[in-house]
Amino acid sequence: MQANSPLEAIAAIIREKKHFLVLSHIRPDGDAIGCSLAMGLCLKELGKSVEVWNEDGLPQRFEFLENASLVTKPPTSPKAFEVVLVLDTAVRNRAGTQCLANISPGAFWINIDHHISNDRQGDIVHIDTDAPAAGQILFELFSQTGLPITKEMANALYVAISTDTGSFQYPHTTARSYEIAAALVRFGVNIGAINQALYENNPRRRLELLRSLLNVLQFSSAERVASFALSTTTASALGTIPDDTEGLIDTIRSIQGIIVAAFFEELDGGMVRLSLRSKDPRIDVCQICREFGGGGHTLASGARVSGTLDAVQKAVLAAIDRHVRVHLQ
Repeated sequence: MQANSPLEAIAAIIREKKHFLVLSHIRPDGDAIGCSLAMGLCLKELGKSVEVWNEDGLPQRFEFLENASLVTKPPTSPKAFEVVLVLDTAVRNRAGTQCLANISPGAFWINIDHHISNDRQGDIVHIDTDAPAAGQILFELFSQTGLPITKEMANALYVAISTDTGSFQYPHTTARSYEIAAALVRFGVNIGAINQALYENNPRRRLELLRSLLNVLQFSSAERVASFALSTTTASALGTIPDDTEGLIDTIRSIQGIIVAAFFEELDGGMVRLSLRSKDPRIDVCQICREFGGGGHTLASGARVSGTLDAVQKAVLAAIDRHVRVHLQ
């Protein structure tokens, strides 16, 4: 297994090389976008040549961030880079088919992440599974090694840490998370403005989607598991976009007595996107998702599963029930 490299080794490569590509995972969340943007802006501040790709591009809800347009979809023909930085991405293929296909051979790969299921691919890796967000690792990289941190980078890092800690609510949030947040405020982050943009600016179609999902809400495993499912037919009828589903699972996770929440999203091509959340570390949803080819964290994981929406839902709920019976008796 590839051992962790010190942050100083990563900083040395950043200072030495000139041409960089920054990647994060498909269906990017706030941590993925915040990290990608912060790293891209740091490299530009150092005078480097840098591109920031995401397979799905920049989600609408993060367009408020300064220089967010730096995050683009990948090109349609290969490009050469000295260094590829893969951030907040547990498995390399989660960076996306188009992204990976258009990186010319010969690049030096750096893998920075916090997922327990990380495959540790890369020429050097730094995986901190105790960090509640990859953005927290990047702050340590920048601050401990003397790399620049600008106000725009601070905003991006705040978005990364705030979203992946559930606004500093989730169990892996640490005292250091709050200390970093305070440091970011000193760099100029306007918490009120960013929180409003992040959490109080939902399009109406997202609320209509939530209403539709609650109409198909199911309870199982002696009322300890809550789940809902979104078909492509419903998504099309409501005119939703993929980013509209982000965070909706938290609504059912918040139900009193619920230990595990599950969201099933039907995709094109006979695939289902699975998201699992646990409120009890005895139910390790990363283990459950690994049964279906996915991974993530103990309390928050996901997978893409081949099959019909109904079949995948039945199989996953059966697996969850098995874990609940074994670990919560």
